[in-house]
Amino acid sequence: MTTTFRSKEISWLSFNERVLQEASRSEVPLIERLKFLGIYSNNLDEFFRVRVAILRRLAMVGQLTLAEGGNPREVMTQIEEIVIEQSGRFEEIYNQILEELASENIFIVNENQLTEEQGRFVTHYFKREVRPRIMPIILRKGSKLPLLSDDAIYLAVDMEKNKKSEYALIEVPTDSLTRFVKIPSTDNKTYIILLEDVIRYELDDTFYMFSYHKISSYIFKLTRDAELDLDDDVAESYVKLVAKSIVKRGNSALVRFVHEKEIPENLLSFLLYKLNFKKDDVVIGGSRIHNFKDFMGFPKVGAEHLYYKPVSPVRHQKIIHGQTYLKSISKSDILFHFPYHSFFHFIDLLREVSMDPKVTEIRMTGYRMARNSHVINSLINAARNGKKVTVVLELRARFNEQDNIEYGNMLGKENVRVILGVPGLKVHSKLCLITRKDKKETEKYALVGTGNFNEVTSKVFSDQLLCTADPDITREVSRVFDFFDRNYRISRFQHLLVSPFTMRKKIVAMIKQEIANAKAGMEARIYLKCNNMVDVEIITKIEEAARCGVDVRLSVRGMFSMFTTSADGKVEIPAIGMIDRYLEHSRLFYFYNGGEEKVYISSSDFMTRNLDRRVEVAVPIYDPEIKAELINFFNLQWQDNTAARILDNDLKNVIKNQEETPKIKSQLLFYDYLRDRNSR
Repeated sequence: MTTTFRSKEISWLSFNERVLQEASRSEVPLIERLKFLGIYSNNLDEFFRVRVAILRRLAMVGQLTLAEGGNPREVMTQIEEIVIEQSGRFEEIYNQILEELASENIFIVNENQLTEEQGRFVTHYFKREVRPRIMPIILRKGSKLPLLSDDAIYLAVDMEKNKKSEYALIEVPTDSLTRFVKIPSTDNKTYIILLEDVIRYELDDTFYMFSYHKISSYIFKLTRDAELDLDDDVAESYVKLVAKSIVKRGNSALVRFVHEKEIPENLLSFLLYKLNFKKDDVVIGGSRIHNFKDFMGFPKVGAEHLYYKPVSPVRHQKIIHGQTYLKSISKSDILFHFPYHSFFHFIDLLREVSMDPKVTEIRMTGYRMARNSHVINSLINAARNGKKVTVVLELRARFNEQDNIEYGNMLGKENVRVILGVPGLKVHSKLCLITRKDKKETEKYALVGTGNFNEVTSKVFSDQLLCTADPDITREVSRVFDFFDRNYRISRFQHLLVSPFTMRKKIVAMIKQEIANAKAGMEARIYLKCNNMVDVEIITKIEEAARCGVDVRLSVRGMFSMFTTSADGKVEIPAIGMIDRYLEHSRLFYFYNGGEEKVYISSSDFMTRNLDRRVEVAVPIYDPEIKAELINFFNLQWQDNTAARILDNDLKNVIKNQEETPKIKSQLLFYDYLRDRNSR
């Protein structure tokens, strides 16, 4: 079909474009649109910290060709062009939102728009809350610039006298104060000023000891390389290696400098010189607001219609009041859909087994845990109640390394056995195994999921968690934990797909079977839902399947390196990318298999790292009712005509069948589907 592949970085920018689209859509409640701008900004920061940083390193060492084709320097040039173009649209969308907020009597004002009374409040707030927290640094040609964080915003201050300038630097203290300062009002209107503009309003007060004719300030932020450089030397503990890398990250190479475009050229040049920025580094001029990620936490103001309507999680129909979770699971498999079902089902299950005198052991993996995690607290309680508890913590979960080190120390003090990852492999699987001994019988219960055991992110990430007592599944989940215990012990897996051992081989084999069936004139289908699809081998086999007549349907949220239409236009693979209220995070693999349908949920995407360098698990769905439920879940999203974008060769992100009626909003329809089932 095609011998070329799209850069995964360029396809990722197309995904973030879909997030930006949500911020521009009038169907999305106004404050939620503001939050989508924050999500876009936060995504872009991480993209530069990780993806662009890797490209930059590859270019520095002379890497000429990427795995999916292309030159690192050429891709970086494309990235800069796309980001600059998106930044322009970002500003347009933000200004439009400001106008619509004003029609709702909500105003985000700056230091030049304050009334006299508002100015008195800002001055008082500055003196009481802000001034004690800022420590301006005077910048001189011979002085060394202090280490600047990539998680902060800075004001570069220009004090001008007789055509000469003296410069200073202020870090805006968003780590200790809210970015959004609400100004008291007597006219039934809401006024909010950003923290940096509070500081700008009081620049004269801050620098009163200097002699200048004019003082001005300009926002900037920078982004550092965040990739961990860990080798596989187990002579030094993972804790020390990761701790070193976190410290190193704070002083790592700069990959992006974003600034207020009105900044004077001499001040910009001075800063870039001090920061050792080169000609080919990414330097982007923009609006006077940066670190827009803070807008994800915009204060709750205004009427209810400015927000998504609250949705109460559905209680699972198989969870019966007065009956234990394990008893319910022993009767039949249970599949939770978060956030449609409450994540507190899982917390309650852990709390229950932590107290059950017949439960002897709990083993679990941890990747990204919530702050003040109820999951961790439940495991500690289980250990205090005499259970044998083992937790496999992945210390290399990017940006969660420090949290996991701290949780490891906390669990260790409570007699929980902590396994700190696997040398050479990142443990990304989502597993929990519970052992219960009743008289002479030993019962095992396995929980296999697509997303993190995290009660905070489970409210916005769409994920699934299978709970089963099927001995075939529990036996093999136990073997995965045995591998964590003894990395040299690699078991055979007949039911689970486990990377890096069997997953790639078995997925390719199932695709080949669909191809063979199609060639034999049989019905053949492959439906895949994932976050990223960039692996060359998997894409090549999917393309071959489509050419052979297999009904291929792809739902890919993020990176997507496939061109879906052949050069001759004779073969087209339908593909969608969903962006809506909840972040689609679940992975679902479906193969028709001659009518004996195979369905899996998984922690793994179709990326080389997931298939070859991570411990990932896909679990087969054997319960017919749950299998039908998951197929219905996929089909509902496939019919969506409000949030599903077509992933075509040109990355236009056009909403699929948007002219059709009725409007199908699949996330709400699936919520209704689960709620209706529960009421039967």
